[in-house]
Amino acid sequence: KMLRRHSPRLILDVATGTGDLALLLHRKLNPHQLTGIDLSPNMIARAQAKAVDAGIAHKVSFMTGDCLALPFGAETFDCITVAYGVRNFEHLDTGYREMYRVLQPGAVLCVIELSTPTSPIVKPLYNFYTRRIIPTIGRLVSHDVRAYSYLPESIAAVPQGNAMLELLREAGFSQCTFTPLTFGTCTIYMAIK
Repeated sequence: KMLRRHSPRLILDVATGTGDLALLLHRKLNPHQLTGIDLSPNMIARAQAKAVDAGIAHKVSFMTGDCLALPFGAETFDCITVAYGVRNFEHLDTGYREMYRVLQPGAVLCVIELSTPTSPIVKPLYNFYTRRIIPTIGRLVSHDVRAYSYLPESIAAVPQGNAMLELLREAGFSQCTFTPLTFGTCTIYMAIK
Protein backbone atom coordinates (compact mmCIF):
# COMPACT_ATOMS: atom_id res chain seq x y z
CA LYS A 1 0.00 0.00 0.00
CA MET A 2 2.88 2.36 0.78
CA LEU A 3 4.24 1.84 -2.74
CA ARG A 4 0.93 2.38 -4.55
CA ARG A 5 1.20 6.18 -4.47
CA HIS A 6 4.52 5.93 -6.36
CA SER A 7 2.85 3.96 -9.21
CA PRO A 8 6.00 1.93 -9.96
CA ARG A 9 6.27 0.47 -13.46
CA LEU A 10 9.72 -1.19 -13.34
CA ILE A 11 10.26 -3.01 -10.04
CA LEU A 12 13.29 -4.94 -8.81
CA ASP A 13 12.74 -7.29 -5.87
CA VAL A 14 16.14 -7.96 -4.26
CA ALA A 15 16.68 -11.15 -2.22
CA THR A 16 13.43 -12.38 -3.76
CA GLY A 17 13.74 -15.96 -2.47
CA THR A 18 10.90 -18.02 -3.91
CA GLY A 19 9.21 -14.91 -5.30
CA ASP A 20 6.27 -14.51 -2.93
CA LEU A 21 6.64 -10.74 -2.53
CA ALA A 22 7.29 -10.27 -6.26
CA LEU A 23 4.08 -12.11 -7.12
CA LEU A 24 2.13 -10.11 -4.53
CA LEU A 25 3.55 -6.85 -5.90
CA HIS A 26 2.47 -7.88 -9.39
CA ARG A 27 -1.09 -8.54 -8.19
CA LYS A 28 -1.36 -5.35 -6.12
CA LEU A 29 0.57 -2.84 -8.28
CA ASN A 30 0.39 -4.31 -11.80
CA PRO A 31 3.79 -2.94 -12.92
CA HIS A 32 4.91 -3.09 -16.54
CA GLN A 33 7.82 -5.38 -15.58
CA LEU A 34 8.97 -6.93 -12.32
CA THR A 35 12.33 -8.66 -11.84
CA GLY A 36 13.29 -10.76 -8.84
CA ILE A 37 16.94 -11.49 -8.04
CA ASP A 38 18.47 -13.85 -5.49
CA LEU A 39 21.74 -15.68 -4.86
CA SER A 40 20.06 -19.09 -4.60
CA PRO A 41 19.45 -20.89 -7.91
CA ASN A 42 17.05 -23.32 -6.20
CA MET A 43 14.88 -20.50 -4.87
CA ILE A 44 14.91 -18.76 -8.25
CA ALA A 45 13.79 -22.00 -9.93
CA ARG A 46 10.82 -22.19 -7.54
CA ALA A 47 9.99 -18.52 -8.13
CA GLN A 48 10.07 -19.01 -11.92
CA ALA A 49 7.77 -22.02 -11.63
CA LYS A 50 5.29 -19.94 -9.61
CA ALA A 51 5.29 -17.21 -12.27
CA VAL A 52 4.73 -19.78 -15.01
CA ASP A 53 1.91 -21.44 -13.04
CA ALA A 54 0.28 -18.02 -12.53
CA GLY A 55 0.57 -17.25 -16.25
CA ILE A 56 2.58 -14.08 -15.66
CA ALA A 57 6.11 -15.14 -16.65
CA HIS A 58 6.01 -12.54 -19.45
CA LYS A 59 5.71 -9.74 -16.83
CA VAL A 60 7.48 -11.23 -13.81
CA SER A 61 10.95 -12.71 -14.31
CA PHE A 62 13.51 -14.11 -11.92
CA MET A 63 17.27 -14.43 -12.09
CA THR A 64 20.22 -15.53 -10.01
CA GLY A 65 22.51 -12.67 -9.04
CA ASP A 66 24.40 -10.90 -6.30
CA CYS A 67 22.79 -7.89 -4.63
CA LEU A 68 26.24 -6.45 -3.95
CA ALA A 69 26.96 -6.31 -7.70
CA LEU A 70 23.60 -5.96 -9.43
CA PRO A 71 23.75 -6.94 -13.13
CA PHE A 72 21.76 -3.92 -14.32
CA GLY A 73 22.64 -0.57 -15.81
CA ALA A 74 22.40 2.67 -13.88
CA GLU A 75 18.92 4.16 -13.43
CA THR A 76 17.05 1.05 -14.63
CA PHE A 77 14.22 0.74 -12.06
CA ASP A 78 11.68 3.10 -10.52
CA CYS A 79 11.20 0.91 -7.43
CA ILE A 80 13.26 -1.60 -5.46
CA THR A 81 11.91 -3.81 -2.70
CA VAL A 82 13.73 -6.05 -0.23
CA ALA A 83 11.76 -8.17 2.23
CA TYR A 84 13.57 -9.85 5.11
CA GLY A 85 16.85 -9.95 3.22
CA VAL A 86 19.10 -7.04 4.15
CA ARG A 87 20.12 -8.59 7.46
CA ASN A 88 21.84 -11.30 5.41
CA PHE A 89 23.85 -8.90 3.21
CA GLU A 90 27.57 -9.36 3.75
CA HIS A 91 28.10 -5.60 3.27
CA LEU A 92 24.86 -3.70 3.74
CA ASP A 93 26.41 -0.37 2.74
CA THR A 94 27.54 -1.85 -0.60
CA GLY A 95 24.09 -3.33 -1.19
CA TYR A 96 22.41 0.02 -0.60
CA ARG A 97 24.86 1.82 -2.91
CA GLU A 98 24.12 -0.75 -5.63
CA MET A 99 20.38 -0.28 -5.22
CA TYR A 100 20.85 3.48 -5.36
CA ARG A 101 22.87 3.10 -8.58
CA VAL A 102 20.18 1.11 -10.44
CA LEU A 103 17.28 3.32 -9.30
CA GLN A 104 16.06 6.18 -11.46
CA PRO A 105 16.13 9.70 -9.95
CA GLY A 106 13.05 10.16 -7.76
CA ALA A 107 12.54 6.39 -7.47
CA VAL A 108 11.63 4.62 -4.23
CA LEU A 109 13.30 1.93 -2.11
CA CYS A 110 11.17 -0.12 0.28
CA VAL A 111 12.88 -2.42 2.80
CA ILE A 112 10.91 -4.66 5.14
CA GLU A 113 13.01 -6.22 7.88
CA LEU A 114 12.60 -7.99 11.18
CA SER A 115 13.56 -5.88 14.16
CA THR A 116 13.98 -6.11 17.90
CA PRO A 117 11.12 -4.53 19.84
CA THR A 118 12.01 -1.96 22.47
CA SER A 119 8.82 -2.12 24.54
CA PRO A 120 9.50 -3.51 28.04
CA ILE A 121 6.27 -5.49 27.72
CA VAL A 122 6.86 -6.98 24.25
CA LYS A 123 10.63 -7.54 24.43
CA PRO A 124 10.59 -10.46 26.95
CA LEU A 125 7.90 -12.26 24.94
CA TYR A 126 9.84 -11.62 21.73
CA ASN A 127 13.08 -12.94 23.30
CA PHE A 128 11.35 -16.10 24.51
CA TYR A 129 9.74 -16.70 21.12
CA THR A 130 12.87 -16.06 19.01
CA ARG A 131 15.34 -17.79 21.35
CA ARG A 132 13.27 -20.76 22.48
CA ILE A 133 10.23 -21.45 20.29
CA ILE A 134 11.67 -20.78 16.81
CA PRO A 135 14.92 -22.77 17.34
CA THR A 136 12.97 -25.69 18.85
CA ILE A 137 10.61 -25.86 15.88
CA GLY A 138 13.58 -25.47 13.51
CA ARG A 139 15.37 -28.40 15.17
CA LEU A 140 12.26 -30.58 14.99
CA VAL A 141 11.63 -29.85 11.33
CA SER A 142 15.21 -29.85 10.04
CA HIS A 143 16.89 -32.19 12.56
CA ASP A 144 19.68 -29.61 12.76
CA VAL A 145 20.72 -28.41 16.22
CA ARG A 146 21.68 -24.94 14.90
CA ALA A 147 18.57 -24.52 12.72
CA TYR A 148 16.95 -21.12 13.20
CA SER A 149 19.01 -20.22 16.26
CA TYR A 150 20.78 -17.73 13.97
CA LEU A 151 17.55 -15.75 13.53
CA PRO A 152 17.61 -13.64 16.71
CA GLU A 153 21.35 -13.13 16.26
CA SER A 154 20.93 -11.86 12.70
CA ILE A 155 18.02 -9.60 13.68
CA ALA A 156 19.98 -8.06 16.57
CA ALA A 157 23.07 -7.58 14.36
CA VAL A 158 21.39 -5.55 11.59
CA PRO A 159 21.16 -1.77 12.07
CA GLN A 160 17.67 -0.72 13.12
CA GLY A 161 15.62 2.46 13.25
CA ASN A 162 17.71 5.61 12.94
CA ALA A 163 20.91 3.59 12.43
CA MET A 164 19.35 2.01 9.32
CA LEU A 165 18.22 5.44 8.09
CA GLU A 166 21.78 6.71 8.47
CA LEU A 167 23.07 3.88 6.25
CA LEU A 168 20.47 4.77 3.63
CA ARG A 169 21.48 8.44 3.75
CA GLU A 170 25.17 7.52 3.43
CA ALA A 171 24.29 5.57 0.26
CA GLY A 172 22.72 8.76 -1.17
CA PHE A 173 19.04 8.29 -0.35
CA SER A 174 16.81 11.10 0.94
CA GLN A 175 13.37 11.31 2.56
CA CYS A 176 14.32 8.25 4.63
CA THR A 177 11.63 7.07 7.05
CA PHE A 178 10.79 4.00 9.05
CA THR A 179 7.50 2.58 10.30
CA PRO A 180 7.56 -0.07 13.07
CA LEU A 181 4.90 -2.78 12.79
CA THR A 182 3.67 -5.69 14.92
CA PHE A 183 4.79 -4.20 18.25
CA GLY A 184 8.23 -3.40 16.79
CA THR A 185 9.09 -6.90 15.55
CA CYS A 186 9.09 -5.72 11.94
CA THR A 187 9.97 -2.39 10.34
CA ILE A 188 9.34 -0.86 6.93
CA TYR A 189 12.02 1.53 5.69
CA MET A 190 11.25 3.88 2.79
CA ALA A 191 13.74 6.08 0.93
CA ILE A 192 13.90 8.12 -2.27
CA LYS A 193 16.79 8.49 -4.70
